[in-house]
Amino acid sequence: MSVVVRLHAARDLRVETLPEPGELGAHQVEVALGAGGICGSDLHYWREGRAGAFVLREPLVPGHEAAGTVLRTGAGVTRVAPGDKVAVNPSHPCGRCARCREGRENLCEHMLFLGSASVFPHAQGLFRSRFVLGEAQLTAVDEDIALAELACAEPLSIGLHAVHRAGPLLGKRVLVTGAGTIGCLCAAAARLAGAAEVSVVDLADRPLAVARAMGADRTLRGDMLASADLADAADVAIEAAGSAAALQTCLDAVRRGGRIVQVGTLPPQGITFPANQIMVRELELVGAFRAAHAFDWAVQALRTRRVDVRPLLSAALPLSRAQEAFELAADRSRSTKVQLIPD
Repeated sequence: MSVVVRLHAARDLRVETLPEPGELGAHQVEVALGAGGICGSDLHYWREGRAGAFVLREPLVPGHEAAGTVLRTGAGVTRVAPGDKVAVNPSHPCGRCARCREGRENLCEHMLFLGSASVFPHAQGLFRSRFVLGEAQLTAVDEDIALAELACAEPLSIGLHAVHRAGPLLGKRVLVTGAGTIGCLCAAAARLAGAAEVSVVDLADRPLAVARAMGADRTLRGDMLASADLADAADVAIEAAGSAAALQTCLDAVRRGGRIVQVGTLPPQGITFPANQIMVRELELVGAFRAAHAFDWAVQALRTRRVDVRPLLSAALPLSRAQEAFELAADRSRSTKVQLIPD
């Protein structure tokens, strides 16, 4: 039997068993979970029964940040072989809609994104001891890199895509709000893109210490800053905290004519829109959703250690202790990235 973690409703997380996968299709691959990271969206589903606009309507296996080892392959598989370490891309765009055809697959009108309630029936995720995927969603890695690190390819791809949406950063000052996994990886991606200075703002000391370990030049406590302290402090601001107050910090910090990239998921009830600030200072406010083409870039950055994600990794707990793992992941005073591993 295969162990699976399933959310039945907000705060109703259960560890269950399912029959092992059966016969594979020609281009399918069976993978044994090596490590699966608990993401902010997983925590939203667990705490609130929703992640932004995506609401649980049936039991959902969460989890979309994963790496593992190939167990079996279908007869037509050529990209991977049994025994390979693989990074898992949770995005499965249709490849046919208008957005896919213009090269923006992350905005696919028929996207199947693993571990998400964005469609119904829901796209079941990766918090299970073994799973079956199409070979196109797997990238084999030969380097001596831990599966825990490789499981960070998906969140790193979010940071890389956010930086891509920010435009050229060479020699620019970048401010990131939120020192969680995504904020820290946005900071690392900004450094990779040539930013002259990367500052990270958060409300707690522990996440800021992790941001420094990930390469932030400056770390600031947002609750100890006045608006005037940040005036014209950045050319580009990346909002990765998912709070209205953090977005206001970005608005206060970015220079006239600057750009703000919204990465964090803001509360579903919405916010007061700061249209006058955007108008008077000719600011650009753009969204960054998921990762488009950045997944393979992320795998390459990890396998060469151009981005070292080890400072993010806080704990790894077996699937049977999923409830404990989610509680730990929700406690920012104790953790940054908590992962689930096989029992």
